[in-house]
Amino acid sequence: MNKLRYLTAGESHGPALTAIIEGLPAGLKIDLDDINHELYRRQQGFGRGGRMAIEQDQVKVLSGVRFGQTLGSPVTLQIENRDWENRSRDMAVFGSETGNILSAPRPGHADYCGMLKYNHRDIRNILERASARETAARVAVGAIAKQLLAVFNIHLISHVINIGGVVIKKQAVDYELVAARRDNEFGCIDPSVVEEMRRAVTTAQHNKDTLGGAFEIITTPIIPGLGSHVQWDRRLDAQLAAAVASVPAIKGVEFGDGFEYAGIPGSQAHDEFSVDDGVINRTSNHAGGLEGGMTNGQPVILRAVMKPIPTLMQPLASVDMITGRPVPAVSERSDVCAVQAAAVVTEAMVAIVLAQALLEKFSSDCMADLQHSVQEYLQRIGG
Repeated sequence: MNKLRYLTAGESHGPALTAIIEGLPAGLKIDLDDINHELYRRQQGFGRGGRMAIEQDQVKVLSGVRFGQTLGSPVTLQIENRDWENRSRDMAVFGSETGNILSAPRPGHADYCGMLKYNHRDIRNILERASARETAARVAVGAIAKQLLAVFNIHLISHVINIGGVVIKKQAVDYELVAARRDNEFGCIDPSVVEEMRRAVTTAQHNKDTLGGAFEIITTPIIPGLGSHVQWDRRLDAQLAAAVASVPAIKGVEFGDGFEYAGIPGSQAHDEFSVDDGVINRTSNHAGGLEGGMTNGQPVILRAVMKPIPTLMQPLASVDMITGRPVPAVSERSDVCAVQAAAVVTEAMVAIVLAQALLEKFSSDCMADLQHSVQEYLQRIGG
């Protein structure tokens, strides 16, 4: 079975981020500009910090692609960190410690747990890899996954629905509507709340605080039958939930009606069938396109919640892990609000999982065979 997998490597202020992707079929056309556009999207949004003014992410493809098409061998991607020049002394690969040790962990960050687990006294050894900077590599991988999915008319998009308690008005939303209406600095489709979101972020910045929020991801209709019900780890909703929760600061995920299911009866909770001219349809999409761990042919809809960023310019109380004395937590340059960026990263993670599920079901070593397998399946099920 041809399995799509990937690894990323690199520290936030190291020389570069690297990703290696294995399992891409040969013959997939790669659009470099599209990958760089996804990296650009990740850096946008009102409330981003000074790091975004330094980094102008561009990907280098170091292996696995020739004349714009995948070879079937591992694809290596690299994104240089421009800020490396400013931190090269503290982040030197060899040599001695500079003495500039960070030892007061931030509540809500990986600092404390990582120091204990890996027996480090300098938080940099944890925060450099735990940093959300790593997600730039995932966005690059996700951009390629999106290009694979697009061959089969599968597309996905995100939009912000909540910033610091400022919530959009509830409305029926689909892929086309989001694509047409989210063009603003919050990636929000409701223009009536954008100014209030801006004020909320500006106030948090003035108070040296941070804000979280929530966003929604919607796909176009997906080939039914991706994923499986036969084992817990093959259920696609479980895989998607794990991928979304892996994005830094994400603390909740729901599919379809999600937590609203707790307050409605079964007669209102499920998606009834209808038949029109011999074609089976659904009258609703409460399930968010997933039933029994599998895609059901409808758009996949999920939402995620991001907590406020734990790096505050007015630090919370902490403890110096070397002296044991109470001190303010480490205060690093950071964002005030990065919900829109988290939505872009989560898009990438959802795309990767969907691409993995596609290749698991229609395992092929080249695009011609993959397209043939998908077409045969769709003909069999009447798709």
